[in-house]
Amino acid sequence: MKKHQPAYLKSHSDGTLAKKLAAANARLQHCDLCPRRCLVNRQAGEKGFCGAGADLKISSYNAHFGEEPPISGTHGSGTIFFTGCNLRCVFCQNYPISQLGHGQPFTVRELADIMLELKKRKCHNLNLVTGAIYLPQILSALELAIKEGFDLPLVYNCSGYESLDALELLDGIVDIYLPDAKYNDPRMSKKYSQSADYPEINKLALKEMYRQVGDLILDEEGLAVRGLIIRHLVLPENIAGSEQVLEFIAKEISAQTFLSLMAQYHPAHLASNFPELSRRLTKPEYERVVDKLHELELDNGWCQEL
Repeated sequence: MKKHQPAYLKSHSDGTLAKKLAAANARLQHCDLCPRRCLVNRQAGEKGFCGAGADLKISSYNAHFGEEPPISGTHGSGTIFFTGCNLRCVFCQNYPISQLGHGQPFTVRELADIMLELKKRKCHNLNLVTGAIYLPQILSALELAIKEGFDLPLVYNCSGYESLDALELLDGIVDIYLPDAKYNDPRMSKKYSQSADYPEINKLALKEMYRQVGDLILDEEGLAVRGLIIRHLVLPENIAGSEQVLEFIAKEISAQTFLSLMAQYHPAHLASNFPELSRRLTKPEYERVVDKLHELELDNGWCQEL
């Protein structure tokens, strides 16, 4: 069977990638790469809400085996954790990276070398975690890596708080979108993630991601080569509005959507300051959401065990 060719190879060959890179670089002078639209001049060293300035920062990179089965496979997902985030989730498990700025500066050339190293290590894909704020650097590194033989499927792993303008730049570049769908209620997203517009932005972003890549496609080995996987973390006290989130996915995205329903919540970062978040999920809370999943016949995907 012929090997799947990542979308960005065509974009590179026809010049589309170069045009998208130029457009992304121009945005750094008045940064609007995410829905915050801070409009700071990052090329001059100014920093917006996410904390990213002119330099690319990476916390770590490695073959990661903890993703969904079609992403991790047997050799792992080549995962790069970028420093910074455009959300402020009080329960973030990766808060040292996302909110405290832990990471080291890397050049575009070094990022391209990381991509090539992960391919050499036989990772199944390149998994960009919270990469939106470094979109120009990522596209630039990708262009360099392609010239040296890089051809892994590109996974865009994000919080789901993405601007349509940025997603337009990724059209024809990303093979697999791996976003969160965190909240249904803007009051909850404002209180716990400082983003009252999260539900609205997230729904538009999920629709655009689906328009670009469609339902998940697996190769003969069961590995993801193209499509959408949505993650949803069930929170205590129904804070996430899980049943409504699932209804949206089933009715307005696709009933064939691959969904990763997560029960792994535990109090982290500032969660202990909120009594409703200072405990783990209960079995009845999670089972209620699983029942809704079955009711909506969202049969593709994975449920965690408590």
